[in-house]
Amino acid sequence: MRLGEGLDALLRPRSIAIIGASQDPTKIGGRPLHLLRRHGYAGVIYPINPKAAEVQGLKAYPSMMDVPDVPELALIAVEAEKAPDAVEQCAKRGVRSVVVFSSGFAELGEAGVALQDRLRAAAQRTGMRVLGPNCLGAVSIADRSIATFSIVLEESLPAAGTLGIVSQSGNLGSFTMRLASERGVGVSRFMTTGNECDIDIADGIAYLARDPATQVILCCLETCRDAGRLIASLELARDAGKPVIALKIGTSAAGQAAAASHTGALAGSDAVFDAVFARTGAVRVRSIEELINLGDAASMLLPDRLPRGQRVALLTASGGFGILLADAAHAAGLSMPELSAVTQRAVLDVVPFASAKNPVDATAQMSSRPEMLQKILSAVVADEGCDAVLMPLPLSLYVPRLRSIYIETLRSIRERYPDRVLMLCVRGPQDAVAELRAMGYPVVDSFDGCCATLAALAKLYVALNAPRAAPLASTLERPAPLPADALRHEFGAKRALAAAGIPVLPEHLVRDADAAVRAAAEIGFPVVLKIASPDLPHKTEAGGVMLGLQSQHSVAAMTTSSSRRSAIDPTRASTACWCRRWRRGATSW
Repeated sequence: MRLGEGLDALLRPRSIAIIGASQDPTKIGGRPLHLLRRHGYAGVIYPINPKAAEVQGLKAYPSMMDVPDVPELALIAVEAEKAPDAVEQCAKRGVRSVVVFSSGFAELGEAGVALQDRLRAAAQRTGMRVLGPNCLGAVSIADRSIATFSIVLEESLPAAGTLGIVSQSGNLGSFTMRLASERGVGVSRFMTTGNECDIDIADGIAYLARDPATQVILCCLETCRDAGRLIASLELARDAGKPVIALKIGTSAAGQAAAASHTGALAGSDAVFDAVFARTGAVRVRSIEELINLGDAASMLLPDRLPRGQRVALLTASGGFGILLADAAHAAGLSMPELSAVTQRAVLDVVPFASAKNPVDATAQMSSRPEMLQKILSAVVADEGCDAVLMPLPLSLYVPRLRSIYIETLRSIRERYPDRVLMLCVRGPQDAVAELRAMGYPVVDSFDGCCATLAALAKLYVALNAPRAAPLASTLERPAPLPADALRHEFGAKRALAAAGIPVLPEHLVRDADAAVRAAAEIGFPVVLKIASPDLPHKTEAGGVMLGLQSQHSVAAMTTSSSRRSAIDPTRASTACWCRRWRRGATSW
C-alpha cells in the first residue's frame, strides 16, 4: 500500500461509529462523542453500546452489525482483550478506518503482542487502515472531525491553519497542539500513532505531505520501525516543499528504556537519525519549545520569506541586551557581520552617540519619536549584508506610549519591506503579540529561542532548496540474514562486517599450531593470537589473547600453551584461535 494511502477516512470521515460509547463524557468511551457534539462535527455519529438504547442523547446500537449504514471510521474504546474482535467486526462490515484507543498490547509483552498481531492481520487482510493501538487518535480541525479522547480539546478547538502534527506519543502530540493553540498558530491535522500495528509515523508524514491544508509538518517520534518507509516519507515531504521539523526523543539510556515500555519500541541509534534527517532535509529540534517556535515561524514565513543564510543584524535599545543577544546568536551559529557604511551613517544621523556596527545599540533614544525609530529600523532592515534582523522588545510594549510608536513603525516596515525577515523577541502583552503576529512578524519570547529559531529557519531554506540527491529510500535493500558465527565470536562478527564492506585487518581462523604459524607468516609479523570460542566471551581473563608475537616460534609456543591453560578442546568445531597483524597503540584492529 502506498505511504499515507487510505487516511482520508481517518482524518475526514463523513460518519463515525464509537464502539464502547459511554454515557459519561469523562470516560474514554464517552469523551469522543462529547467532543464531536460540542465542537459541531457535521457527520453522522453511531454510538455502539449493547447495554443502552441511547448514549448522550443519540440513538445507540448493540453492535457494529446493527448500524444502519457503514461508517467510514470506527473508534474502539474497549479493553484490549475485546479490541481484536471489534476490529474484525469492523472489517466484516466494510469500515474503511479504525482507531484503537485501548492499551495493553505489544508494550506489555508476548500476550499483548499476540493481540496486536490480530489487529495487524485484519488490516493486512482487508485493506482497512488501523491507527494504534495504545494511541490518542486523530483530529482534523477544519472538518471538526475528532477521533480522540484528549483533554486538550475539552474547552476549545485550535484555530484552523497550516501546521500538521504527527506524533508517536499521544500526550506529547496533544501538548504540542495545545501549545500551538495558545500561541495562536493554526493547525490542520493531528495524528498520534501509538504502537503502529498498521498506520505508522511515515504514513502520517506522507499524508500531510500531500495534504493541501498542511504547509509545515511537526513530527514527534520515539523510534523508527521501518527505515525505508520513514526515509521515503521525509523525501516526499521535502519534494513537496513542506518542511518536516522533527523532535526525536529517547536519546539517553533512560529515555530509550522508557520508550520500550511506552509503546514496545526500540529507540535506535541517535546518530543514524541525525544522518537520515540531514539527508532528507528534515530539521531536528531538541525540545518541544523549539518545535513550536520553529513550526510557528516557518508557517508564517513560507513559502518565500525564509532567511537565506545565517547573517543577522541585531538592533537593540540597550547595550546589555545587545551583548546578551550577541552571545545567544553566536551560540546558535549565527554570524553578525558589520553593517554597511551607508547603514551605519543612517543610524548615526538619527542618534549620533549610538553604536552602529552590529549589534546596533541605538539606545532608548530611538523610540522617543516615531520618525526616529522609522529611520533607524528602515536602514537596518534594508541592509543587504544581512539575511534577517532580530529586535528584542522585552519591556516597551507594556508602556502604552511606546507601544503605539513600535506598532505604528512595525506596520509601516512590514508594508515597505514585505520580503525582508524581521524577528521580534517579545513576551507580552499577549494582545500586542497577537497584533504583531497578524502583521506577519515571527515572535519568540526568549533571546536564546529567537536565535535558535532564526538559525533553524536558515537551515530550512537550505534543505528545501538544496540539489536533490538520489532518493535514499530506493537504495535500501533488506539485508540477508547474518551467518550464525557472526553472533558466536569476534572473528565471525568481523567477517560479517568485512562482507558488508567495512574495512577490517587481515585475519585467519586456525585450529592448530601449524596452521597458526602458516597464517602468521602470510600476514607478516608482529601478529596477535586470540581464542575464538563461544565458551570464552572474556578472552583476556582466560589467557586467550597474545599480543606482539614476533616470530613463528613464538606463535607456535603461545598457541600450544594457550590451549593448555584455557582447556580448549581442539576437536570442537566452535573452538579455535585466530591471528592477525598487530599495530601498537591502535584503537581498533
